[in-house]
Amino acid sequence: MPRREGGLLTRFLAALPFRLTGAQQRVVEEIAADMTRPHPMHRLLQGDVGSGKTIVAALAACQAIDAGYQAALMAPTEILAEQHYRKLSAWLEPLGVPVAWLAGSQKARDKREAVARVESGEAQLVIGTHALIQDTVRFAKLGLSVVDEQHRFGVAQRLALRGKAGAADASDSAVTAAETVPHQLMMSATPIPRTLAMTYYADLDVSVIDELPPGRTPIVTRLVNDARRDEVIARVHHAAAEGRQVYWVCPLIEESEALQLQTAVETYETLVAALPDLRVGLVHGRLPPAEKAAVMDDFSANRMQVLVATTVIEVGVDVPNASLMVIEHAERFGLAQLHQLRGRVGRGSAESVCLLMYQAPLSPTARERLATMRETTDGFEIARRDLEIRGPGEFLGARQSGEAMLRFADLQTDAWLVEYAQEAAELMLARYPEAVEAHLSRWLGGREHYLKA
Repeated sequence: MPRREGGLLTRFLAALPFRLTGAQQRVVEEIAADMTRPHPMHRLLQGDVGSGKTIVAALAACQAIDAGYQAALMAPTEILAEQHYRKLSAWLEPLGVPVAWLAGSQKARDKREAVARVESGEAQLVIGTHALIQDTVRFAKLGLSVVDEQHRFGVAQRLALRGKAGAADASDSAVTAAETVPHQLMMSATPIPRTLAMTYYADLDVSVIDELPPGRTPIVTRLVNDARRDEVIARVHHAAAEGRQVYWVCPLIEESEALQLQTAVETYETLVAALPDLRVGLVHGRLPPAEKAAVMDDFSANRMQVLVATTVIEVGVDVPNASLMVIEHAERFGLAQLHQLRGRVGRGSAESVCLLMYQAPLSPTARERLATMRETTDGFEIARRDLEIRGPGEFLGARQSGEAMLRFADLQTDAWLVEYAQEAAELMLARYPEAVEAHLSRWLGGREHYLKA
């Protein structure tokens, strides 16, 4: 996919109302170089929450569209997917790029129309949720698959989107295997352990956006025992009195006797009673899409000071005026979720605080997780600690964490060997291709497709 002078990519860059950061420019060049090579790109774009990964994905999509291919962007929740759709449509449709939207909540007629546009090739950029990988969806010529918040998808789901490129071309025997495998860009603020471990093994290239846009402030994280709930509510009232907005996140919708968790509904009722002078909203996964959108619009427009939510707001919500995040029962969340939730604040110039409320006693694993959150806001460091706590998962299978089942090596103690192994692999590929085939057959046994997830 060569870059075209004066093409869509050039026009898009010229139309942007802001300048890319130095880190974004570097990453865009890395991805663009990958997409000009004859073999498919398999790259992880790591950037902390709010670092500007979406614009990088949009520029990669422009390069694919310039070359005559379609691009697809899959996100884990409708809130995030719809935010991507609105943002990318506003950027690209004025430049003549037809954008399609696919989601589970669409009316049957709208979905049929969108699927037809994708299959005919009329839609050059397709954005959606898991609906993109349904059997009924066929692409005319998929050249780039982008998976946002890739840690939220299973291995099989990421492979399914990648596999969509071959669906339309299967009848054409002249199409080579390389041409039916699209470039793949996976984006994450917190790579899952398996992905992080695969980067050690050179099956995944990594681009890092290590620079936040100007004006962002660091987030202060504090641990608070659940017994101090009244103090936390007072802190919420103080933040709202200063004109700031607040998220309060709960892990469950319904009461579960087994887990004894405060529910979002109960917490909402408590806060409404405790904060009568503030407007408190509630959003959770079971709300109809129209109601969910109305609540989110009210919060975004600052007509609502406090938003009680389940993890539906984990990714994709961008409200710069929100500067306080309260996460209830933080010990029940994984590190990736905690890091994502915390990233909903710190998007404006005001000092932002994340309060992790926990219920004692803590298990050793929960204590490690919460200590990690208090000590660092770096996504790669959080993923490295997650790797230590959970294990890297199965490289040639679908498990995403746990023991690696490596026969002779340990990722923690034998990391120094990886660089030598990578050099040896490159040498073998260049000089002894027959030995490489024999080696792969002996050790992978036909399971190498898992490495592409």
